Amino acid sequence: MRRRRSVVGGRHAIVQLLIVGLLAGGALAQKAPEKLRDSVAACLACHDDTQLSVQLRDGATMSLHVDPQGFLHSVHGSQLVCTDCHARYEENHPSGATFPNRRAYAIASYETCKKCHFDTYTRTLESVHYELLKNGLDSAPICTDCHGAHNIQNPHEKRAMVSRSCASCHDGVYLRYAKSVHGKALEEGGNQDVPACADCHTHHQIQAPGTTQFRLGSPQICIRCHGDRQLMAKYGISATVAQTYLSDFHGVTASLAGGGALLPQQVVVTCIDCHGVHDIASPRLMGGEAMKASVAATCAKCHEGASPAFPAAWLSHYEPSLRHAPLVFFVQLFYKVFIPFVVIGLVLQVLLHLYRVSLGR
Repeated sequence: MRRRRSVVGGRHAIVQLLIVGLLAGGALAQKAPEKLRDSVAACLACHDDTQLSVQLRDGATMSLHVDPQGFLHSVHGSQLVCTDCHARYEENHPSGATFPNRRAYAIASYETCKKCHFDTYTRTLESVHYELLKNGLDSAPICTDCHGAHNIQNPHEKRAMVSRSCASCHDGVYLRYAKSVHGKALEEGGNQDVPACADCHTHHQIQAPGTTQFRLGSPQICIRCHGDRQLMAKYGISATVAQTYLSDFHGVTASLAGGGALLPQQVVVTCIDCHGVHDIASPRLMGGEAMKASVAATCAKCHEGASPAFPAAWLSHYEPSLRHAPLVFFVQLFYKVFIPFVVIGLVLQVLLHLYRVSLGR
């Protein structure tokens, strides 16, 4: 191990810290938080040095510097000490040459997280990321790639950080997301209601988005927000989109396919086929004619030869009303009244027939 600060100097600093701790008295030693801080400070006597490093087998130099303030203000700063994660600590650290490169060290170390986060770690074993790692792709993300190591923040407090973390690998996707109606609201407006990457893809049990299973399940992802009446009312958006889709031909075929029915994939249309995935735009920002042209172009992807007037024959996410599709509205109203009368009439006829039969006896 190559250190620009001498090991002897580091040991002297540790001894000085221990002496200060002993002189402070037994009362100080009984307070757990202060003992934890002293324990961390002992390690930082060396690792606070920005020049501290180790040379790996591939010749690369890996920094061993730990930012004291970064760790102090992390989610672990007040709860853990260094040796909780670095359990194999010895006074004479093992040589960095044990690892062929920086990535090998990270992969060998990240399973430390499962000591505390076992359930979360177990879910990652079912993710597409772990599948890639298992198949030999060393660059596949591990815990520390997304959360960091010594300066881990609470992801629930800063939701925008989640998407930025994904951007370290999926930069092209993130750029499209950042320009979408969802991404702009979160990144520029700080709106905490809109989805970040993990809201749709989950955090740890991430599935391959290119699979048929994910595509058929995607409407349920959209419905979590767009079926929430209270949330949609806040932004003046109809919450009936879920029901209108599920009762439409598109939604019915998707439900049948999801239930195991063997249907050609080209007849199964989900939300993402029409609205996009990461580049979803707000229809309010488009003019009426531009919106009609966009819808017609979307329909033409499946309905070859569809004219610009083709979408006008489709209710879309509108419910039949006097304003939208009045003819369909009156037909539905007629059947809502007519069918119960027919059923009631048939029941009365059967009852009267039974009554006459009973009198005949």
